[in-house]
Amino acid sequence: MTQQMKAMPKGLIALALGGFGIGLTEFGIVGLLPEITADFDVSESVAGYLVSGYALSVAVGAIGLTAAVSRVERKRVLLGLVVLFIVGNLISAMAPTYAVMLTGRIVAALCHGAFFSVGAVVASNMVPENRKAGAISLMFAGLTVANVVGIPFGTFIGQQLGWRATFWVITAIGVITFFGIQLLVQRSPAPEAGSLRSEIGVLRRPQVLLSAMVSILTFGGLVGAYTYIAFTLTEISGFEAKAVPGLLLLFGVGTFIGNLLGGRLADRALDRSLQMILVVLIAVLSGFALMVTNALAALVAMFLLGAIGFATAPGLQLRIMHFAGDAPTVASGANIAALNIGNAFGTWLGGLAIAAGLGFVSPLWVGAGLATAALLVLMPSSAASRRVA
Repeated sequence: MTQQMKAMPKGLIALALGGFGIGLTEFGIVGLLPEITADFDVSESVAGYLVSGYALSVAVGAIGLTAAVSRVERKRVLLGLVVLFIVGNLISAMAPTYAVMLTGRIVAALCHGAFFSVGAVVASNMVPENRKAGAISLMFAGLTVANVVGIPFGTFIGQQLGWRATFWVITAIGVITFFGIQLLVQRSPAPEAGSLRSEIGVLRRPQVLLSAMVSILTFGGLVGAYTYIAFTLTEISGFEAKAVPGLLLLFGVGTFIGNLLGGRLADRALDRSLQMILVVLIAVLSGFALMVTNALAALVAMFLLGAIGFATAPGLQLRIMHFAGDAPTVASGANIAALNIGNAFGTWLGGLAIAAGLGFVSPLWVGAGLATAALLVLMPSSAASRRVA
């Protein structure tokens, strides 16, 4: 893996740094919500809009903003999106009121989906055909590192220097990313001129829609189980609350390793590797649910859940781009939106299961069911694409 990273273009480092900054923007605020709630004198549920509002804006920007800039030279687009990222975090850092803070979060979120959408295309164009998923996984590595350190890093800085300091640090990361892209990323011409209508039309293709559905169901299963995992670990597995951050760190380390491994597997056999990973994900979720009272099994399952779940990410991104060859940027944005829709859908279903009195193990079974549905959609889709080929 180290040799593979050394052989990759240096421009991927700048893209990964951007992903890291965006990940910190998304996750770093979670541990600071109590301080922000007190500072702006709002309720906990209202403060939560700073997280949910961000997620909804990601989905909007992933398709809308990506489509709007699809005919612009891609390096210029990336630089413009980083400027949007910087401005959004500056607004948050200096926000005098809650409404201004929410505005800053929305501005920063709009660049999130579009950056990964355009960045995935730029990253894949930097390398030969047989290394495209690996390049995408390295760009997404920044986001997975933020999964590991985002909440503790943001919380530590905010608690030591005030919550605004976290956003100043993220703003500085944005500035470094801007110059990194300017210096290390080559110009990447946009596709030949075409109408926005034809660009959006790619989203009507059956294989593109099926790929998006697989993304929704896969990440719905993963995130639906993960969202309530702290309750599962403390109420069912018997861990103390103070042990939860360390267990979440296991999950985060798993996401980093799984993301890179998934990229390599997808480069070798895209659909076959996705099917294999989904089968293992179903087994991990089911096994976790069955052995949840065993502390050692829970430790192993937390790592595997992150590793296997995020091993799907590069392949899911590459698959939808593959079936939208003449409009990969918009399709890439559609996948980012699909992942975020899956996050919300899985979390909602897991919450319904708990509210129905099925207990804190039920989100794991919901996750296994959604992952099974993803596999059942992927298998005939793969068979159909082989027949066409």
